Amino acid sequence: MQLIKEKRKSDISDILKRYPADRKKSALLPILHIAQEENGWLPVEIMDEVAEILDIKPIEVYEVASFYTMFHLKQVGKYVIEICRTGPCCNVGAEELIHYMENKLGIVCGETTSDGLITLKPVECLAACGTGPVFQIGPEYYYYENMTKEKVDLLIDELRKKG
Repeated sequence: MQLIKEKRKSDISDILKRYPADRKKSALLPILHIAQEENGWLPVEIMDEVAEILDIKPIEVYEVASFYTMFHLKQVGKYVIEICRTGPCCNVGAEELIHYMENKLGIVCGETTSDGLITLKPVECLAACGTGPVFQIGPEYYYYENMTKEKVDLLIDELRKKG
């Protein structure tokens, strides 16, 4: 099966050269990043191809991809708004902002707007505890700190304008 595009195969070969032949599994994270960049998310078929490339069991790929919130196991929107939901951010209003955004966008966390533009994804610590509530928005993964309802409104309007 060849789901990862041929032009990225050379990138994968370069990554594999960084590791001893008997430690190919060490290349799993960077190869998953390439696979996700190519497809936008990681369907089972692509994870199976990654397992084949690394000569490991598919379950080993699934375990890693499902552990890290940076990997998307289902199709996502053009913009993924990752919302920190750990204690420090929740103490300064993250949960309230999550509910506000769900109502504003007409979706719940883990879902994508009907136009395919925005996915809300709760994540664990984004390591900006002093400036919460914090969002990280992909595909560029910029941080948005000290978020408020007003900032959320401006941000969503900006994303919709960019399309």
